[in-house]
Amino acid sequence: MSVHISFETPQDVQEQVYEMVKAVGKNERGRLKKGANEVTKAAERGTALMIVMAENVSPGELLAHIPMICKEKDIPFIYVADQTFLAEAAGMSNGTKTAAVAVISMEKDAQDRFNEIKGHFETLSQ
Repeated sequence: MSVHISFETPQDVQEQVYEMVKAVGKNERGRLKKGANEVTKAAERGTALMIVMAENVSPGELLAHIPMICKEKDIPFIYVADQTFLAEAAGMSNGTKTAAVAVISMEKDAQDRFNEIKGHFETLSQ
């Protein structure tokens, strides 16, 4: 397990996370910040509602500080397996990768998915 991973996310939960990111990003029902630098800024400023990080980031140290910031700012975070799938779900161009995305805002129709994933975070991170 990489240094930035605090807990394992089951595959079925990861699928729900991809769907939530897709609902917010690709379908433009909210705002996302993409990439380690933008996600770090959103976490530090407390503007992120949730952060999604890819497990296959190399080096893992790239994201090692984000879970600590999230815990300090009380921001839920969760992991998905692949940065290519994460970028695709976020509406980025084909072949692009992203280490992390931050959910900044969302429309009401994405709220149920968000709340379900937040519940998974609370269970998994204990």
